[in-house]
This record gives sequence, structure tokens and C-alpha cells, in this order.
Amino acid sequence: MDATLQKITRLWDELAELGPRGCNEAIDLVLRRMCELIDAQQGYWIGAARVSHAPQDPLRGWRPRAVHYLHDRTVREENYQQQVRRLEAGVVDPSIAANVRGAGTFRVNIGHQLVDPSWFESEYYKRHFAPLGIQDTIFVATPVSEDMESWFGFQRINHESFFFGEEEREALLQASRSMKWFHRQVALRHGLLLAEHPVTRAERRVLDALLTEKTEKEIADELHLSPATVHTYAMRIYKKFGVRGRLGLTAVWLGRTESGALEPPAQAEASGVIAIAFAVLTRVADAERGIA
Repeated sequence: MDATLQKITRLWDELAELGPRGCNEAIDLVLRRMCELIDAQQGYWIGAARVSHAPQDPLRGWRPRAVHYLHDRTVREENYQQQVRRLEAGVVDPSIAANVRGAGTFRVNIGHQLVDPSWFESEYYKRHFAPLGIQDTIFVATPVSEDMESWFGFQRINHESFFFGEEEREALLQASRSMKWFHRQVALRHGLLLAEHPVTRAERRVLDALLTEKTEKEIADELHLSPATVHTYAMRIYKKFGVRGRLGLTAVWLGRTESGALEPPAQAEASGVIAIAFAVLTRVADAERGIA
């Protein structure tokens, strides 16, 4: 048995022995062992959810919803939140768009192969990567459902070998391809596997409309449906996403802090879709409290 296979087998054995203990402990184990496998200096997990199918969205509705870093968590999470705020403000970096392009398929992407060499001179790289010494990133994306993916990211930091290569890609392919069960457990425990049953095409039209300020009657008029039909679709959507109403659905779109509170849009450079979503949230919350 070669050294790579030995490390992969060790990871699988340790993961099985860990059993039902803490979710973050299991994520740390996987990140640590895979960093050792490919000589990476940082690892992280991202749970991504598709919360809309709006055609004008360059990311096709995919948004990061949870993150967990192996090292330097405070600094890294602050940097991550800055990137999320830019994303919601409409600044979509080519490296992110390239990763999302393959959504729905298991894939291992090497960061420097997704972008033009000039990207390393971009403002985005200089602000979010260079100060942390990040030279390259390799991503492992595992679809868990039609509308949820689990990502691992591994970074080369201040390393003599600047880029990852095919050897590291192949090692991660071997280690990760049979781990969908693990990603499903992580997603469930983070509350991200929201829609057990896929949202139908008709439901998606209503879902996109529910994320605007339109009333159900206005949505019915726009989609040429009866108000009763729109309400039925809305109830199905809420059930699939595990929420009790439009307030909860909009909160899913906006994302939540660890405490469950909504991030204020002023801190998120709110604009575009997220500004609309927050307006909907405020309007629905006022209605539920009986405020005109």
C-alpha cells in the first residue's frame, strides 16, 4: 500500500471511530488529514445553498451559508465575511463564478487553473489572498441535494511550491469521492439540507417572486395564477425549506449569524437582491406584528 492510500485509509478509519461526536470535530479531522495528504497549510469547509433560480443572478442563486476554518478562525472568518458582503453587493469574482459553473457535479478544481494569470494582480487577490500569504486553493465540491453543496477548500500558504497540481487533485479525488454520506451529515447538522424534495419548476417561479416585495395577490397577477394557487405553492415551498412562513424563507436567503440573528444589511453593503430581501423581511415582520 503506497503512502497516499495509507493516509486515506487512516482518515476513513478515524472518521468511522469518531462516531456521532461533535460535527465540527469531524470536520476538523477531515480537514487536518487532507491538508497532510496534499501538503496544504489551511483547510476550510463551506456549505452552499441554492436559494433562488433568478436568471439574472451570475451565481444562479448559489450562496455560501456556513463556513468552518481549521486554523486562524477569527482572522479567516472576518476575511470570509468581507468576501460575502462584496458578493451580495454584486461583486462576483471570476474564481467564484468558475467554481459555481460546475454546480451539481462532484468536482475537484485547482484555483489557478480557473482564472487568467492576470487574476493574481487583481484587487480581489491583493485584498483577500495576498495579505494572508495564500498562493493557491484547491476545491472539492460534493453535491448533497439539487439545491445544496458541501465544499472543502485547501490552501497553499507561503510555500516553496506555489501551485497545486495533478498529484494533489488525484489524491483528493481518491479521498473524497466516497464521502457523500459525511457531507450529508454535516449539512443536516448545520441546518443546510433545507429542501429534502426538489423544488419544482412551477414552485421556483413562485419562490423567486416571494423574495420580492410583492404580495401574494400581486404575484398571482404577474404569474397569471389564482391567489389560492399561489398560496398553495407558497405553503409547499415553506414546508420544503423547513420554515413557517415568508419571514423564515427570507431569513434563509439573507443568512443568519451563529446566534440565529440576521446580519444587518448595512454591514453587508446591502444592494440589489439582498436589499430587496431585507425589505421583504421588514415588511413581513411588521405585518406579523400588526404594524401598518
